[in-house]
Amino acid sequence: MIYKFFKLVFQTQNFFMYLNPNPADFIFISKHDHCEVRQNKDNQHKSLFANTAFKVGDQIATFDASKIVDTPNYLTVQISETKHIHLFPAYLQYINHSCEPNVLFNTTTMQLECVSDIKVGDELCFFYPATEWRMAQQFVCNCGRPSCVGLIQGAADTDSAILKKYKLTDFIKSMAAQYKSLLLLF
Repeated sequence: MIYKFFKLVFQTQNFFMYLNPNPADFIFISKHDHCEVRQNKDNQHKSLFANTAFKVGDQIATFDASKIVDTPNYLTVQISETKHIHLFPAYLQYINHSCEPNVLFNTTTMQLECVSDIKVGDELCFFYPATEWRMAQQFVCNCGRPSCVGLIQGAADTDSAILKKYKLTDFIKSMAAQYKSLLLLF
């Protein structure tokens, strides 16, 4: 019964996060430098898991754009007001949302950065508003974590008190400062 409690699955629309995942629930898909893609046997959803431990500040992977688009979608990471990138290497697209993230797509250095210690077997997750000013589709997070934000939407629509709790990309910090300056004018 204890295992069932810890097998809590976060699912909203097409977003999943596995808390304390049982490796037997997944099919191995592909291995990469420090992580591997696994697919859930029940729902076919793919996630990225660490096969190396990381400490806060470690650089996990270098990323780039395989494609640049002008509108966000569920697979893109925002790098400017008008640029959203599809990730390269492509396996990084399997990093899902969490209200208690362990990685950040640092769009200034183009490094996947560890923001919370990661053990072997942990799922890699990031806080979507940390990289997205406006999101293509908002969703209700059901992660059940004490810090769960509830409605996940772009940073523009997320309370500043919530954003202050997270490491944000330089782009999001810049947009938040501009937005705050505009509000002071009125």
